[in-house]
Amino acid sequence: MPFSFKDLRDFISFLEAKNQLKRVKVEVDPILEITEITDRTVKKYGPALIFENVKDSKFPVAINLFGTYERTAWALGFDSFSEIEKFLPNVLSMIPSNLKEAFGTLIELSKFRHLKPKLVKKAPSQEIVKTDDANILEFPILKCWPEDAGRFITLPLVITKDPETGIHNVGMYRMQVYDEKTTGMHWHIHHDGAQNFLKSDKDKPFEVAVALGGEPALIYSATAPLPRNVSEYMLAGILNHRPIELVKAKTVDLLVPANAEIIIEGYVLHGETRLEGPFGDHTGYYSLADQFPVFHITAITHRKDAIYPATIVGRPPMEDCYLGKATERFFLPVIKQLVHEVVDIDMPLEGVFHNCVIVSIEKTYPKQAFKVMNALWSLGQMMFSKFIVIVDSDVNVHDYSEVAWRVFNNVDPKRDVLLTEGPLDVLDHSAPNPYWGYKMGIDATRKLPEEGHPRPWPKDIVMSEDIKKIVDEKWKEFGIDI
Repeated sequence: MPFSFKDLRDFISFLEAKNQLKRVKVEVDPILEITEITDRTVKKYGPALIFENVKDSKFPVAINLFGTYERTAWALGFDSFSEIEKFLPNVLSMIPSNLKEAFGTLIELSKFRHLKPKLVKKAPSQEIVKTDDANILEFPILKCWPEDAGRFITLPLVITKDPETGIHNVGMYRMQVYDEKTTGMHWHIHHDGAQNFLKSDKDKPFEVAVALGGEPALIYSATAPLPRNVSEYMLAGILNHRPIELVKAKTVDLLVPANAEIIIEGYVLHGETRLEGPFGDHTGYYSLADQFPVFHITAITHRKDAIYPATIVGRPPMEDCYLGKATERFFLPVIKQLVHEVVDIDMPLEGVFHNCVIVSIEKTYPKQAFKVMNALWSLGQMMFSKFIVIVDSDVNVHDYSEVAWRVFNNVDPKRDVLLTEGPLDVLDHSAPNPYWGYKMGIDATRKLPEEGHPRPWPKDIVMSEDIKKIVDEKWKEFGIDI
């Protein structure tokens, strides 16, 4: 049975009914203390948390809502995490391969018509409206780690509009709070929000809105590496099995989530930057301070009893890892359609997703692994992958011990390593230059004679099935307790 949630608090109630949520009534400090409590909890695969008594704030903090595979699956409308990768194939199968199929496909696609965003006139997220008296510091914004430059909004849905097409984009970029009315806007040059800003009129303020909370599927969609001008609102509606309700913002020309907890409205000016960071990031290291645009707040609207949603990032595993793993499963079918020999992929948590990808392929010709590496580096955010490891189709890419065994034994460093250069994630501190650097592909597949390996390739050591069956049947008689 697919799950659907009308807003964040609906999901919180669901988790509470599943005994997957803990309410903390003791007073806690948003400066470092909440991070330490949450970090210990997420590392032990513990429950979602609601801090009801936050020092110097009347608003509770919700955190670690996505902090397990199970909770992430529920948030995205699935019974289990394994169902996620089946979602896009069902949608992709509706794309007609010939004219004969086209009519039936149109009928199928019409099922999604009712899931388009829905414009409403009244919204819970606008129960309270503040303009001149807007003060972002009334919310329990976290300082996460000791050397952070200050407090950061860590789960923002940043809404911008493409100045050419008018299509809304929803991204997630951290925001350092400078004072009551200004924050940083940490969008990287590769992000759609930054691209919308760069394309806008340089002589006018660029309008931005930030939503906190809303439907859990919308929070995920803001992190998803969707193609440009593909609507995050639409994806969230499809995942949530109900349309995302939108309302006109009060002071900017943008449509914002009606069911959010808090909406922050404002603008960014061309040519104005301020030092942002450092910040304890998802890499497990502090990202360096740099110049980023300044977001000026013109209004804050919120529910009367708003909940402040947050997350913390740091050395994995963290809550964001499960959202990243969801993306891995969602987009595997897309990768397989574009690079047909791909069987499976795994992005290890330790590689923080953009640093390492393990890929199994159905190998049929020489140097096919190198072809796959180059193909993957050309795909959207896969361009950030610093290491790509290619193994044969019979290797379990999720078994890191097996992958390491194949790499350490199958690779000749001179023949099987491909070095190239290109874009890297801005947060890759190992690169001498921001935005780009060197990348490595490792071919750990079995080698063919045509690949410069004239010697016979040895077989894996595997026991015969008849002996394994005999031992299985007699195992209890041996008295070996393992």
